[in-house]
Amino acid sequence: MSEFRSYLYPPGHPRIADLVGVDAYAYRDLAREDDFTGGLIRGWTPLYRNPFVGVTEEGTVREGLHPFEPARPGEEAPTSGMVAAAEHLLGLLDEATSARLRHAVDAVEWQTWANPEFMQFDTGLRLDQQPEEVREAALALVRASLSEEGYEITRRMMLINGFLGDVVGLPEILNDFSYNIALYGTPDQHAPWGWQLFGHHAALNCLVVEGRMSLSPVFLGAEPDQIDEGPHAATGSPFAARIAPAIELMAALPEDQRRAAVVYQQMVDPAMPEGRVHPGDERHLAGAFQDNRVIPLEGTPVAAMPEPARRLILDLLEEFHRLLPAGPRAARMRELESHLEETWFSWIGGHAPGDVFYYRIQSPVVIAELDHHCGVFLDYDQPQPFHIHTVLRTPHGNDYGRAWVRQWQAAHD
Repeated sequence: MSEFRSYLYPPGHPRIADLVGVDAYAYRDLAREDDFTGGLIRGWTPLYRNPFVGVTEEGTVREGLHPFEPARPGEEAPTSGMVAAAEHLLGLLDEATSARLRHAVDAVEWQTWANPEFMQFDTGLRLDQQPEEVREAALALVRASLSEEGYEITRRMMLINGFLGDVVGLPEILNDFSYNIALYGTPDQHAPWGWQLFGHHAALNCLVVEGRMSLSPVFLGAEPDQIDEGPHAATGSPFAARIAPAIELMAALPEDQRRAAVVYQQMVDPAMPEGRVHPGDERHLAGAFQDNRVIPLEGTPVAAMPEPARRLILDLLEEFHRLLPAGPRAARMRELESHLEETWFSWIGGHAPGDVFYYRIQSPVVIAELDHHCGVFLDYDQPQPFHIHTVLRTPHGNDYGRAWVRQWQAAHD
């Protein structure tokens, strides 16, 4: 029996029984009135309306970190396929539905994405409310944009969500199409445009301009982290490549650097300041609605690490960017390596195989976080290895490709 099954709520438990037959829109209303989820919503809702600045370490955006230039040869985004897929999707929609899907390329609606199971914002189109051909066309747009492996990872998150819904008996709330998709700008070979997919445990924000691709913010998570029965059953966690190298990295650090990296010994530590563990985000700092958050550097500098540890940092960063097609990924990795001397690594919790933990890799151009979480639709109040959240951001203003969009718009009046 998979470990997560020992944490299933018993039949008739109100956590599940009270939601049976409730659809996503009715659940949205219930979530607003619930003491816990309602508190999360009231805290998050005002944040997305703040003028976008970007995540920073000290509260001031560093100018010149994201200069825009067209893609180098061999590093181009698959724009032609993306445009064709987006136009096919639009061709399936009537005027009113198309209007719901579409927003301006720099619209504030980019910032409404969220990863909980309750629908805080109904931005774009809710896929489980759409005909099959529209759902498949939306997936085709995602597939045309990402690496093949990246698409499979994204789809695996969605399928695990559907598996969880089947296991706990809430398929109306948790299914493999309980996601929203939105389109920003007009699909074009050169001008900036993009798309957004978000829902429970999966959120992607993709923008292309002049062959460049920004895929940020990205949220991927799972509870549980595997499907152990049915047509989509698969062994192993989709997050294994973000966990095992991190444990290896901690073992590769000299003792003084390892002590410096561990900013808190326990996942909920008495030494933590008030608010360090958020009721929804837990230890994550760069999650949904945190577009302008100040996140100070912590832990130990990568520049001082021995070479094997530095390679593992780059391996982890490349794994976080596995969703990008090969060309844009090469461009992004070159950018990350150019700032490796300004990169820091921090850790919370244990660091032996099987331990639960949090880590963050942070530089002026990237934040990558992984955290083990407590139960939401399974019954446990301590973080477990099979409930994982990961976040990827581009600090100093280029989440949603926003810095590039502003520069492109200025150059083209």
